[in-house]
Amino acid sequence: MTYVNRFLQKNIEDSLFKGKIIIVYGARQVGKTTLVKKILEKFKENNNKSGLYLNCEIFSVQEVLMKAEPDVIKNFIGDHKLIVLDEAQRIENIGVTLKVMIDTYPDIQIIATGSSSFDLANKINEPLTGRAERYILYPFSTGEILQNYELLELNAKLDNILRFGLYPEVFFLPDDDAKKLLDEIGSNYLYKDILNFEEIKKSRVLVNLLQLLALQMGNEVSYSELALNLGINRLTVQKYMDILEQAFIIYRLTAFSRNIRKEISKSIKVYFFDTGIRNSLIQNFNQLNLRNDTGALWENFCIMERLKYCSTHGIRANRYFWRTYDQKEIDYIEEREGRLFTYEFKWSDQKGKIPLEFLKTYPNSEFQIINRENVFNVKNFVIN
Repeated sequence: MTYVNRFLQKNIEDSLFKGKIIIVYGARQVGKTTLVKKILEKFKENNNKSGLYLNCEIFSVQEVLMKAEPDVIKNFIGDHKLIVLDEAQRIENIGVTLKVMIDTYPDIQIIATGSSSFDLANKINEPLTGRAERYILYPFSTGEILQNYELLELNAKLDNILRFGLYPEVFFLPDDDAKKLLDEIGSNYLYKDILNFEEIKKSRVLVNLLQLLALQMGNEVSYSELALNLGINRLTVQKYMDILEQAFIIYRLTAFSRNIRKEISKSIKVYFFDTGIRNSLIQNFNQLNLRNDTGALWENFCIMERLKYCSTHGIRANRYFWRTYDQKEIDYIEEREGRLFTYEFKWSDQKGKIPLEFLKTYPNSEFQIINRENVFNVKNFVIN
């Protein structure tokens, strides 16, 4: 498989040996193991020192690290200066172990990865207060892909990206193999940690919820309607959606409102971190000219690519959509730098303008239409 350099690698390397544990979150199969092994490999080449990779799903590794005894841990890791704990959430009381390691051996750099942030984060947040630097690894970004492809080639692949997404292994496969792997990721990997979570008992309800969200992608979602359709209560729906978001499967946008009477203020929209996973949920990998959800797929793609770009470049923003009760709307808003940056996502249509009502209420706003013809040309939107 062709290797694509991950932008996060440089961010992590710039943070090495600065007195903090580095934690890399991300869904299964997004390439965390490949990334940390590349970092170890480069560290060895540049420093003539070896690093240590530990797979925390192996029982013997768990047995040593769960004890959190400094001498035992030191004997286990030897003189290695860079230690990778892959799938670190598998270690019981991992936060305590990591705290002991960094406090006792501050000259050692630890990188810990975790697939299920709700699990790992709950175990490490309190023990590692002020001691950790956190990163998220997403599926490929289009900026990363452009390191290996020309812009014309990437444009030619847009249809397939909307259909099959950007999971590293999936991206390079022919259509039939991509479908099989996406189904496998969904059934065997993506929900594995979630369904093992002690409060998730009804796997069928979880899958049904995801399918309902997949069908409503890009539309406003009602917790109460979802609860009614699933036969569970509203609070359970919210809890499940919290977990799905923390596990990097779905992403929620809230409505933007500054208390204007006509603005909707309490709705949410749901998107998927990867369109391939979404299409696998509803078993629809049809060509775009045979679909009625191309606009929603495009909107999902643009929002997630923007999220990846902001994450890579350290851009902090509040993110929203906007709609009024009389159906005026804006797909996506970023609140940053004391201003509002608004975007409409159109797969092919190049026409559109910011609603006059919005502009009158928020006069210092910037507006941009993003379509398939300009998505890679709009400066600093998804690529430099």
